[in-house]
Amino acid sequence: MSVIEYAARFNELNRFALNQVVTEQMRMDHFEQGLKGEIKQIIAGYTYTSFQEMYQRAVKIARIISETEIEDRGKGQVKEKFGPGGSNSQGGISFRRVKYGMKQEKGNKPPK
Repeated sequence: MSVIEYAARFNELNRFALNQVVTEQMRMDHFEQGLKGEIKQIIAGYTYTSFQEMYQRAVKIARIISETEIEDRGKGQVKEKFGPGGSNSQGGISFRRVKYGMKQEKGNKPPK
């Protein structure tokens, strides 16, 4: 579903759930929750003064993402969603937990 289709459906359903979208902020929060992946991540990084402003930004972001994907396909490029190590952004580097306040030397287990 495109952002425009989602917004139309969202507005249609709002008529039946007025208690869920009492304020403009509540309406924006519910709209944001229904957006898909990459659009939602980008939208969440900004503060909006109105639902209309948020909606317009979401449509623009969706258009840009769509255009970029079409260009990449045309060039034969595949867009990677994750780094070389899988789903984390550290490129496969794993980290171990460290308890603060306790010195832990290599090879020694911390006291229990």
